Amino acid sequence: MKTVAFIGTGNMGSALARAAAKSGRADRLLLANRSQEKARRLAEELGGEAVDNRTAAAEAEVLFLGVKPQHLEEMLAGIGDVLAARRDRFFVVSMVAGRELRALSSLLGGAPVIRVMPNIPVAVGAGISLFAASPEVTEEEKAFFRELMAASGLVEELNEELMDAATGVTGCGPAFAAMFVEALADGAVTCGLPRAQAIRCAAQMMKGTAELLLETGEHPGALKDRVCSPAGSTIQGVRALEKSAFRSAVTEAVIASWEKEF
Repeated sequence: MKTVAFIGTGNMGSALARAAAKSGRADRLLLANRSQEKARRLAEELGGEAVDNRTAAAEAEVLFLGVKPQHLEEMLAGIGDVLAARRDRFFVVSMVAGRELRALSSLLGGAPVIRVMPNIPVAVGAGISLFAASPEVTEEEKAFFRELMAASGLVEELNEELMDAATGVTGCGPAFAAMFVEALADGAVTCGLPRAQAIRCAAQMMKGTAELLLETGEHPGALKDRVCSPAGSTIQGVRALEKSAFRSAVTEAVIASWEKEF
């Protein structure tokens, strides 16, 4: 059990704070935000404490930073002396987009840092949070972080140099998946299904297929082949997708998102 604090309780910060509260691993949950009212409301919801940035920095054993990149230096200027004065063990978890471990560690005076990149489905406990850790972070601290975030969905460590490639799928992918659900629903509406029902059917199909792949470890191509009966309707749909270069378009979307990171 540790004292866990969040500086920045926007959409992503709030989602991860909810996961931390559900984990049962936070002895105290401290919440700080530029809008104190937002922090207070979230604290009431989660049974935490609304505090200011300096209190969060002084008392947290695990300190999450959920501020926008353009506000990071300003925020750190207000708590840098507090962190520098600490002699107890703590580590920082940064959700700040585009800030690499080396730069973060330098800004934080050499403090142990985990860099995490969660995606939007963490809000419903079905997301994926990719993380990389600085050498100062111990295996025990990584394990605690995993336990703390388990309620948000899958938590997966990878080399930092691969994070941009991975987030082309995990971070940008929800937009692509939502477009696919919308397109499937459009097709069903064209065939006569009411819009709301078409969206539910498409979304549930996506959810179920994803869960099946994760649970079985089956290759997506093998699952596709199992659904495609000889001379059946599914293979005709696959043919139509391939005629429109569906797989190539999706691959190019991921690559374009990855290239944008550089």
